[in-house]
Amino acid sequence: MNVEVKWVDGLRFVADGTSGHSVVMDGDPEVGGADTAARPTELVLMGLGGCTGMDVISILKKKKQRVTALEINIVGKRAETHPKKFTEITIEYVVKGVGVSEEAVKRSVELSMQKYCSVKATLEGVAKINYSYRIVEEGEENG
Repeated sequence: MNVEVKWVDGLRFVADGTSGHSVVMDGDPEVGGADTAARPTELVLMGLGGCTGMDVISILKKKKQRVTALEINIVGKRAETHPKKFTEITIEYVVKGVGVSEEAVKRSVELSMQKYCSVKATLEGVAKINYSYRIVEEGEENG
């Protein structure tokens, strides 16, 4: 896997991956950015969400669960001082569907967190990672 990151202007960068896809990054105006794109640290959390989400949905499909939506809410807490690394990350999986098995969701999330998600494995030991899930039966009101 290779990535090339090129400076555009200000604090804006474009990253091109081996896959042929690009991602734009920018900084907050208070540090010289123009706020035109996601921050690199946001991309870390987005990558975590995408990685674990792909695992969970794939496993749930193999378990023939009738999932209609999967939302992953992630909150990252960072250190106050530089390098302001993530110290704690909390992940909430919201699985929506019809008759979705709680055991299937629990096992899918556990497998992603303990075995498959390479982004989580990379962050492990750097930040405390907490996770939970909830199931919303299709047609139920949300919260």
